[in-house]
Amino acid sequence: MDSPTNPPEASPDGGIRVVDYDPRWRADFARLNIEWLERWFVVEPIDREVLSDPETHILAGGGRVLFAVDGCGHALGTVALLHEGDGVYELTKMAVDPATRGRGIGRTLMQGALRTFRSLDGRELFLESSSKLAPAIALYQSVGFVHHPAPRPGSHYARADVYMVWEPAGG
Repeated sequence: MDSPTNPPEASPDGGIRVVDYDPRWRADFARLNIEWLERWFVVEPIDREVLSDPETHILAGGGRVLFAVDGCGHALGTVALLHEGDGVYELTKMAVDPATRGRGIGRTLMQGALRTFRSLDGRELFLESSSKLAPAIALYQSVGFVHHPAPRPGSHYARADVYMVWEPAGG
């Protein structure tokens, strides 16, 4: 998103920008996600694999990794769009630094992810989550994600018991 055609987007407070992946934030991608996973669940092998190498597991397949950064370039949050093929993307690996939660960074990241999804001409956006994460579920619902039955049995995450698809108002 941080390019000549897509300038960085500022949050309502004007200090946070949503930008595309840069290798300097690779460790932050892992740190931010591992923090919430360890707090609520366990870090599963698939998490470690993806978090240790987003270039291979997300970017190489046509996905995107976004960061919310402050004016000094510190990563305060992250979210990824994993390309599943044929215009289908999974919203995944969304995390906000605990010290900055409650400042709207999650919503800013979500808005950036939705803008990016639209720019990719994606045809479907889904996510898997856990009913333990009520604030996250509320955020997803507030931007148009709707609960659906999972299209396949199980999930690649043991913790996932929620499946949602983005159904924006007006189509």
